[in-house]
Amino acid sequence: MHQPTGLLAFWKNYDRKTYLEAAILADRLGYDSFWLPEVWGYEVFSLLTEIALNTKRIKLGTGIVNVYSRSPALIAMQAATLQEISGGRLMLGIGSSGKNVVEGFHGRPFDKPLTQVRDVIRVVRTLLDGQPLSEADAKLWNYRPFTLEVKPPKQKVPIYVAALKPKAIQSIGEMADGWMPVFWPYEKLEQGRKWIAEGAQKAGRNPNTIVTAPFTTAIPLPGRQAAKKARELIAFYVGGMGEYYKELLTNFGYGEECERIAELYKDKATRSQAEDAVTDAMIEALTVSGNPLHCVRELRRRREYGLDLPIITLPPNLPGWALKAFIVTMAPRRFP
Repeated sequence: MHQPTGLLAFWKNYDRKTYLEAAILADRLGYDSFWLPEVWGYEVFSLLTEIALNTKRIKLGTGIVNVYSRSPALIAMQAATLQEISGGRLMLGIGSSGKNVVEGFHGRPFDKPLTQVRDVIRVVRTLLDGQPLSEADAKLWNYRPFTLEVKPPKQKVPIYVAALKPKAIQSIGEMADGWMPVFWPYEKLEQGRKWIAEGAQKAGRNPNTIVTAPFTTAIPLPGRQAAKKARELIAFYVGGMGEYYKELLTNFGYGEECERIAELYKDKATRSQAEDAVTDAMIEALTVSGNPLHCVRELRRRREYGLDLPIITLPPNLPGWALKAFIVTMAPRRFP
């Protein structure tokens, strides 16, 4: 039975040629999709176009583009263009991002994030279907009856949304094709699926058609090396990435641990100690860590909890040979 697996490149210190080679290798090894993030480095549609021209089968995902730095219509234009160039392989991942990035880097007001996400879905769907933009039922702007002057894509562009809060996840069930949770404990995915089902019921949709595609951290290293890397990563997300992940994990029962991690991380003098506050239970819930064979088998086991399309985050700052070794190690294949 085919079990689709995606890969996600790391945005910081992004080496374009290295990740292009990684995508070509992933295409050959049978990965379902290759996703590129966009933060304040490279522009993602150009990178995916280059990958599209050098691969044959693998799907290409934006993981993710924020819904503020481009107009909804421009996102639709870029999606239509890349869908044509790639031969129908685009997966459009979107999200609201956060106030610091949207206002501090892009100079756009971070207003009504959920409505903005929903309007992008409405506009993209309308334009890619070849319909007048005035029929999109957008809430934030009164559009004129423009249509895209390109042929509508033959293959539908699936829209995946990164979301952590209940209303945003319900909205995915109502409007989108996939949910991309980040740093969500794998045993708690059922809660998100309940919210998706609520939204789907509101729209008369089948929730089983909506894909759960969590960003998944795999650390295929022996013994203590894997645990150390996992602790470093979790401490960074909890202590250094604002309140999003701290709030999420607190709601799932890790409040005491998160408070301690955040307290140590905020002070540069004690930041190196923050990883010591990460518990084994957090490592188990948030990462797939251990020797390579264990990681492959564990990822396979966790699909039972609702990982329809695990998107494995590629480790940052690896030389090309080590990155390729990681991709080969985690490649989708049968193990006893």
